[in-house]
Amino acid sequence: MEKTKDNSLNVSLLMGELKQDNQKMQGVMKKIQDISTKSNILALNSGIEAARAGEAGRGFAVVATEIKKFAEESLNASKESETLIKSIQNKANEIIAVRTVDMAFDTIDKIDRNLFERNCDVQAWATFDAIKDCLVNPTVESKRTAQAFMNNIYKIYEVYFDLFVLDLSGNIIVASQNQDQVGRNMADREWFKETVEKNTVYVTDMYHSSVVGGYTMGYSSPVHNDAGEVIGVFTTRFNWEFIYDIIDKVKMDEKSQLYVVNQEGYIIASKDRTGILKTKLTHLKAVNTVLSGKETRGYITENNQIYAYCLTEGYNAYKGKGWSVIVAESIV
Repeated sequence: MEKTKDNSLNVSLLMGELKQDNQKMQGVMKKIQDISTKSNILALNSGIEAARAGEAGRGFAVVATEIKKFAEESLNASKESETLIKSIQNKANEIIAVRTVDMAFDTIDKIDRNLFERNCDVQAWATFDAIKDCLVNPTVESKRTAQAFMNNIYKIYEVYFDLFVLDLSGNIIVASQNQDQVGRNMADREWFKETVEKNTVYVTDMYHSSVVGGYTMGYSSPVHNDAGEVIGVFTTRFNWEFIYDIIDKVKMDEKSQLYVVNQEGYIIASKDRTGILKTKLTHLKAVNTVLSGKETRGYITENNQIYAYCLTEGYNAYKGKGWSVIVAESIV
């Protein structure tokens, strides 16, 4: 196998090759057992024929006895070898399981760190003068200045569908991209009410937005005037596709699968990009275990598959949304 600098890929491929070699070895040992069994039968038949031949067959009886001993020793040795091979296979599966758990942890950790940055973004931008000014003094000019600032953010960061400023009545007064949303009222939305009432950042779960035309997460922060009073809300819509920059870099076997599931067990991201917000994985013991909170990290073997799981720990001020990463690895 060609060596690469990616140790994680090497480990994954080597473990896969070890499983295949063990399976081939089991096939070889089965053939040896078959040969030993046939030799034993041949020796038995030869002994019977030698006995029938009387004195003339005595020499052949000695040979038959030795063949029988050899067959029995060979059979015993092959059984011991088979036991050893199974032990190696079990240890290989344990190594794969530990590696798979690490893979699940590393993936959710990277997702958390990415979303932590989005959490910081919205808080920082809500303090900029351009955002505060369009709420304190909502003139055409102040709104135009706020939009220019937001457009600049949109171009530089590239990971957002859109950014909005809302007044305390819940009306969108400035939009970075979707200008048809300006004037729309969001006062009944949970993210708006929670942000204003609790005076803190509110993060939605992942959902599909018809407004921005894709899967997204909303980050909303209260905007304060110089006296510290809430005067409005600054909110962003993160482009969920950028989470796949993390998932696509996970090195794993082609037959393996990786899922990110929400608190209800629905797939919100997957290696093959299928089943998003449609397929529920609560039929898996691993998913039920991690969602129940009994264990935050580990693995379960089920239906010839290792299912590793890891619950989000959040990162710094970002507490996470109760998501988990599930990695499925075949052990057949």
